[in-house]
Amino acid sequence: MPRPQIRLMVARHSAFYSPLISTIAAGFLHKEGIESRYDALPPGVRSHALLQNGSVDIMQSAPGSNFGPMERGESGLPVHFALINRRDGFFLTGRRRDRDFDWKKLEGSTLLADHGRQPLLMLRYAAQVQGVDWDKLNIVDAGDTEAMDQAFRSGQGDFIHQQGPAPQRLEHDGIGRAVASVGAAMPEVAFSSLMATREFLSRPLAKTFMQAYRQARRWVQESAPEEIAEKEASWFEGVGRESLVRAIRRYQQLGCWSGQIRIQRDLYEQALAVFLQGGAVRLRHAYEDVVVDPPDGQV
Repeated sequence: MPRPQIRLMVARHSAFYSPLISTIAAGFLHKEGIESRYDALPPGVRSHALLQNGSVDIMQSAPGSNFGPMERGESGLPVHFALINRRDGFFLTGRRRDRDFDWKKLEGSTLLADHGRQPLLMLRYAAQVQGVDWDKLNIVDAGDTEAMDQAFRSGQGDFIHQQGPAPQRLEHDGIGRAVASVGAAMPEVAFSSLMATREFLSRPLAKTFMQAYRQARRWVQESAPEEIAEKEASWFEGVGRESLVRAIRRYQQLGCWSGQIRIQRDLYEQALAVFLQGGAVRLRHAYEDVVVDPPDGQV
């Protein structure tokens, strides 16, 4: 009898999402008798549509991804059922080491910022928390993650805003030094989550997946970064092992993967506050309309 398959998709591929990657890379889904498929979201494709038409079972996303469609009056949206990260996972990398870095040093500088909707909102929120006058920054949209990285490597910008392991690769190559964590500069937040349709979450397969995901998330919290990097190395082609280890260690130190898997109300409300303050939404969307408990009934 063929083993059931679960189709996973991520909005972007990064060591920041190690709890999900390791469900496959460290064999937790396989031990539960599930085969898997893992893909990155193609440019210009809506994640909600792929879930709704059955092309994908589970998507790495964020509770904030529901806010825009809700304000447009869309119904039948997928829901968020498990937390991946409880902090922003972006770093600021400068041209040189700065052990006394203060966010105010960004004023008057050129920053190559990731212009994804949530990353940019979180960056601006963190800057405001740190007392930075946003209007005094020269914020540059250098394109997608690869184009941004290449622009910085070619000499453009004073700082760059990236997820791991990109900053660690820049350090390894002698291009720059990570000077700040966006996540450490602002309150904890429901930054990234797992999303699915309510119909899928009612299936036994969803509960089995949840068992594997719980094991994987605990494993990335507790295991040595070197062990995690060994399992994930083939997932990061062209990334040196040292850079991957350093990225994983930093996320562990930040506590990105700690705490409950259930998306807590206070973390959701903090995400909503970021979107409201940034002017990305107008309404206070109810927690119960966006978040559900994990399908296995545990926290």
